[in-house]
Amino acid sequence: MSLEVIFVVLFAALLHASWNFLVKSSEDPYHGMCAVVMGRVPYGLAALLFSHAVPSSSYLYIFAGALLHVGYQLFLQQGYKFGELSQVYPMARGSAPLIVALVSMIFLGVDYELFQLAALVLIVGGLISLGLAGYTFTSGQRHTAVLSAFGAGSFIAAYTLVDGLGARIVGTALGYYSSVTVLNALIYGVVLSRIRPGLVGQVIRRHYLRALASGGASFSAYALVVWAFTREPIALVASLRETSIVFSVLLGVGLLHERLTRLKAMAIAATVIGVLVLKLGG
Repeated sequence: MSLEVIFVVLFAALLHASWNFLVKSSEDPYHGMCAVVMGRVPYGLAALLFSHAVPSSSYLYIFAGALLHVGYQLFLQQGYKFGELSQVYPMARGSAPLIVALVSMIFLGVDYELFQLAALVLIVGGLISLGLAGYTFTSGQRHTAVLSAFGAGSFIAAYTLVDGLGARIVGTALGYYSSVTVLNALIYGVVLSRIRPGLVGQVIRRHYLRALASGGASFSAYALVVWAFTREPIALVASLRETSIVFSVLLGVGLLHERLTRLKAMAIAATVIGVLVLKLGG
């Protein structure tokens, strides 16, 4: 992998962890997530101006992708309401490849090699340990954080599959993602208006600078990874992108003053190693 691509992907991983940090550091996770989702819209609209027209054959994928992204966002913001960044983020990111692997084994008859099964064991062990590492919360909060993180991971796995197929049909990953971004914001805005009336308008009117910053980080992170996909093998790029887990832990511990216990450190290390091995061998 070229040095240029390595730096770009590492920067994208940092951006991805950074917008999650902004959501978690917000006094209200709903406010933080709303800023990210709405803040991506100007970038999505601008990108659509320079992209090829989206064919009608991809509309179903765009709609499904937008819905799945909404599910991911709702579960993630719920996780951040009750859990720490250094706990919820690794669990959400780490559980996604685990879910994909299990679905492939059970329903698609995919056979994994021994080292890949070992990677799955590392991920499972790391995720379970991360769940146990949430001892600083009350029992109910810990359970909610863990379940929300796994819920977010399930939606990550689902929208990754849908987006991958949709982008291939469209023929331009940027055009597809930009379409999903705009539709996602519309659907999320409607859902959030039912949950928290008036919040969307408040974020747009009073906190548009924060929205543009966090939304820009989110949109750019994915766009950079898409660019890297066109330069190097997807498995290598996807594996390097998982360093965002490490960045999330550093941000949580360094800036949010979250406690990094020995159990949590070992659990995160096992999860990261397992994900890297699984993706490199995929």
